[in-house]
Amino acid sequence: MKRRTVKDVMTTEVVTVTEDTPFAEIVETLTDRRISAVPVLDAEGRLAGIVTEADLLRKEEFKPDDAGERPLWGRRRHHAVAKARAVDARGLMSAPAVTVKAEATVAEAARLLASRGFKAAPVIDEDAALCGIVARRDLLSVFHRSDEGIHDEIVRDVLVCRLWQDPSEVRVRVHDGIVRLSGRVDLKSLIPIVVRMTAATEGVVDVVSDLAYEHDDTHPTAYPRA
Repeated sequence: MKRRTVKDVMTTEVVTVTEDTPFAEIVETLTDRRISAVPVLDAEGRLAGIVTEADLLRKEEFKPDDAGERPLWGRRRHHAVAKARAVDARGLMSAPAVTVKAEATVAEAARLLASRGFKAAPVIDEDAALCGIVARRDLLSVFHRSDEGIHDEIVRDVLVCRLWQDPSEVRVRVHDGIVRLSGRVDLKSLIPIVVRMTAATEGVVDVVSDLAYEHDDTHPTAYPRA
């Protein structure tokens, strides 16, 4: 089962700014390009950080009359205020940037963005050089598959190639990405394996199993004592 990687779905024409790019220009770039984040490059062209919409909104969140230092503020609060006072990418950016490798799977990238609450992340190659950017909408592209394509992959790769199941014994129906499995397998223990592998197929939204079995191998056979 071939898994698409970040390299397959990322945007390769990356819009970047330099550390000296002013606040207003960054806002204009994000607005005009309809993007949520922009990588920041240093003087040598290396990835220095990233500026997101959230970084820019600090200036609105902490207006000058609200941004005075307060003794009970925590470190994160002071950091946010510092970004509100920033006038260029150097002061606005989050550094070092959280990156994802081009060869990472789409699932790995999705987990990274979800765990950090990010909308996008810069993509680096094996030399740690910026080679793209991946956003949530890019990762969702794995669900842009036809029902027929999903069906054929499940039958070919899951049932036949990996589990050695007779496709005439297991019926696969796909509608809007939802897979329904019916029919019969030899062993009861195979059912959760078939379901799990089917669910792991790219483009599958959900799996409904109506599978039956010939033999229950989930309980040890009791042998009489000698």
